[in-house]
Amino acid sequence: MTGRIETVLGHRWARIGLALAAGAGAALAHTPFGFLPGMLGYPLLMLLAERSATVRGAAWMGWLAGFAYFLIGCWWVAEAFLVNPAQAWMAPFAASLLPMGLGLFWAAAMALYRRFARPDAWRVLVFAALFGLLEWLRGHVLTGFPWNPAGAGWKAGSAASQFAAVAGVYGLSLVTVAAFAAFGPLAVAGPRRGRIVAAGLGALALAGLVLGGTVRLAQARVQPTAVTVRIVQADIAQDYKWSADAYGSIVDRYLNLTTQPAAVRPDVVVWPEGALPATAADVFGPGSPEADALARALQPGQTLIMGLSRGQADPSAEGGARYFNSLFVLHDEGAAGLRIAAVYDKYRLVPFGEYLPLGAVMSALGVRSLVHVPADFSAGPRPAPIQIPGAGRAQPLICYEGLYPGFTPGAGGRPGWIVNISNDAWFGATSGPVQHLNLAAYRAIETGLPIVRSTPTGVSALIDSWGRVGAHDRLNAGESGVIDVRLPHPTAVTPYGRFGDLPVLFMILAGLSPAFLGGRRRVLPQ
Repeated sequence: MTGRIETVLGHRWARIGLALAAGAGAALAHTPFGFLPGMLGYPLLMLLAERSATVRGAAWMGWLAGFAYFLIGCWWVAEAFLVNPAQAWMAPFAASLLPMGLGLFWAAAMALYRRFARPDAWRVLVFAALFGLLEWLRGHVLTGFPWNPAGAGWKAGSAASQFAAVAGVYGLSLVTVAAFAAFGPLAVAGPRRGRIVAAGLGALALAGLVLGGTVRLAQARVQPTAVTVRIVQADIAQDYKWSADAYGSIVDRYLNLTTQPAAVRPDVVVWPEGALPATAADVFGPGSPEADALARALQPGQTLIMGLSRGQADPSAEGGARYFNSLFVLHDEGAAGLRIAAVYDKYRLVPFGEYLPLGAVMSALGVRSLVHVPADFSAGPRPAPIQIPGAGRAQPLICYEGLYPGFTPGAGGRPGWIVNISNDAWFGATSGPVQHLNLAAYRAIETGLPIVRSTPTGVSALIDSWGRVGAHDRLNAGESGVIDVRLPHPTAVTPYGRFGDLPVLFMILAGLSPAFLGGRRRVLPQ
């Protein structure tokens, strides 16, 4: 049997097909597919890299697998270009160029693995460490794009996902890849004992993830605070939002949902990012009917969190102003009216969505497809908690920022909860919004903080401190309504909250050590 596998692995076209299958299988482990056996794509990729005659050949295997992985994981970006029919021609380019670029990280990981791995069972750790290192770099280089790291193949809130409280989603990725990769040597020739030991250790690692997480979840106790939050989802499609006659209807829909009767009056109401197709100057300007309508919709003591773009005069900027994608906190102070209690400006902007790299060149090519302001958005300061009247301190994260570990203080300066507003209406009823929810939920596991998440079209939800979403605590794509919930208390400070990425960086160094121990010798079979 192993001889047949070796023969297949040595055939050129079979190798290309297997590399694509490896990436596709790993991608299908992620929600909404949930095909966990697809993670066997990682050991298949390891074997393909090993059987490559050259480092360049291993890089080719990695790139093919990465392309398939990110094509399945990120195809939904094309949906954003279909909102405006004039830009639809760009959709296939967006859907293909992004995975082509992201696949380079997998290519680099496989090239390094082919160069440095040893022929013994320790090579599994080297493979996982190099893969984990390049995954970490993918989340950081050029502001990063940490979409669907390998560890997020476990559904957030599941038993295995709880390891993210210890080492974050990158640490979970490394352990997951190592555990599955350990089964790879069983499929090829080699010392029987070493192959069995490697597979056994992989099985133990997977069992440890599941059992450890099961124990953690068994001890989980959701303790609600006295704060009641209303999450609003109005189901406003992106193409409808920008039609000329839609504005009044959109305002009315949000106001009606905000004032909908409740068993307990909400202390905080949360609207999504870009809820209204207007700027802060339009909504809060002198004589604005929207400001009066908001004041009537809120009751004294209530707080509204909403997303709006805003401009700020700046003579040094092109056009004399800067523009920000912002979160506003409005507090109703009774006779004194509405007060802007806090403003948070988005820090991590979306390339090609909120700003254009090489803006002048891209504008000349007509690539400015998603930016609806006269110029690119500017980045705000690094995320920091803000005070929410009546609800303590919260960490705001706008849309894309929910993908990033480390933006929320997990120990010193830790807030009581996270508010994540997003405009997933750009991506319609695709896998994108569902995966976005899953990725954001990992921030809850890592920090031990509950997340309140509001989007225009779904998925809006309350995520508890273990990354779980209750059946009645979510509004799916295409649903309109509100979720009234008691804000939960956070858990105790998690190890990841205390140490951040230090554990995963230590794990990477430990995994790489076998590649540099035992002297220089010929490594992998040809």
